[in-house]
Amino acid sequence: MPSHGSLTKAGKVRSQTPKIPPKPKKNKPPRMRNRWEYIRRIILEAQQQTVRRRR
Repeated sequence: MPSHGSLTKAGKVRSQTPKIPPKPKKNKPPRMRNRWEYIRRIILEAQQQTVRRRR
């Protein structure tokens, strides 16, 4: 099986590319975000409804 180019040059371009630091992430990971949305929608909403019923 013929190869495309010599193996001595493998990875040349990637090693020459300058390393750019990653941008800071804006959102929380999905697991944390889903949990917070569940708390906000289900649990806090249920607490607010019980407070409304007492009045």
